[in-house]
Amino acid sequence: MKRSVALAAALLAGLTSIGSIPGTALADGGGPGYHDDRKGGDHHHGDEGAVFVQTNKAEGNTIKVYDRDEDGRLTKAGEYETGGLGGFTIGAPLDALASQGSLTYHKGLLFAVNAGSNTVTVFRVEGTRLHKLQVIWSGGLLPVSVAARGDLVYVLNAGGEGSVQGFELHKGRLSRIEDANRSLGLHNGNPPAFGTAPAQVKIDPDSEFVLVSTKAANVMFSYEIGRHGNLSRTPVISDAGNTPFGFTFDTDDTLLVTESGANAVSRFELEDDGALDQIGPSVPNGQQATCWIQRVGDYFFAANAGTSTISSYRVNDHGKLELVKGVAADTGGGSIDMTTSDGFLYVQNAVAGNVQGYEVGKDGSLTLVTTVEGLPKFADGIGMEGIAAS
Repeated sequence: MKRSVALAAALLAGLTSIGSIPGTALADGGGPGYHDDRKGGDHHHGDEGAVFVQTNKAEGNTIKVYDRDEDGRLTKAGEYETGGLGGFTIGAPLDALASQGSLTYHKGLLFAVNAGSNTVTVFRVEGTRLHKLQVIWSGGLLPVSVAARGDLVYVLNAGGEGSVQGFELHKGRLSRIEDANRSLGLHNGNPPAFGTAPAQVKIDPDSEFVLVSTKAANVMFSYEIGRHGNLSRTPVISDAGNTPFGFTFDTDDTLLVTESGANAVSRFELEDDGALDQIGPSVPNGQQATCWIQRVGDYFFAANAGTSTISSYRVNDHGKLELVKGVAADTGGGSIDMTTSDGFLYVQNAVAGNVQGYEVGKDGSLTLVTTVEGLPKFADGIGMEGIAAS
């Protein structure tokens, strides 16, 4: 087991100056113990939905919307301006924001980061139509990830020292929570280097902690959530393997974390005090740049950007994490972020400039059912990043 350590007293205090940019105009254009807002645990198909893709364009961030039919196929349904700018980290090989969760769907709302303008956009989702409700300052520099659960939303800012900012969600609008901005003390530039930028923020299923993965620091931060959404002054910091990147929960108090430096996935128990204790050894997959992870039913799919492949994992009946297939799918296009909808897995391929949809079999096998082209390809250090689904 890996030991947790308390944060040193020298950790910088959170930023206190928060503001917002009002925006109310409509956008242009027309399993057991599993908790996930995407309802990805059901292999039974039949419902329709939508898939949302963030273009992260430097000249103006937009969200492309695709209608999903009952067979998982996608068709274009519109593109909407966020009212902000796309952004990038320095030296990114093919994923500009170097993060998981930059586009998040929650309770009929869509949250998009505008990394280049330090804002977050809130859309109301009506089928395949988006209505822009708000553009608000992220509480820091270069927002890259959003976590939402209940009426709480937390944004991870990767620029400078890095920070987490908490918001209360009420009637589709965000308002800053007092005493919920915390510096990560990373001492990065703005924009930060790809390898030193924090990767993801997430709320545990019981809404007791906000967790952040840090990549180069090889640790995860756990902030206790107070009664009104405020965060503990100092987090618990836990060893989390070799370059922890994306993570997701498989039960209320256990989570799977990708180790992008080891090309592996590890499983941890979230203790009552917020510490993480590793359960068993890391499980490598033989691929390269294992960064993102998405659950669909009993299986967990990890995207390997370096080899453009998807690996599949499961937790067996004895609670042991195991590799099902090192290459469950070969996307051929620089696989990055993923989402799920009604038992389908959708993969964002940054180099190819497309999104692929896979039907997930009962044995965890992946069958390609749809590909949509015409999305921004990664070039000159920037490209699309962020995918979500209803």
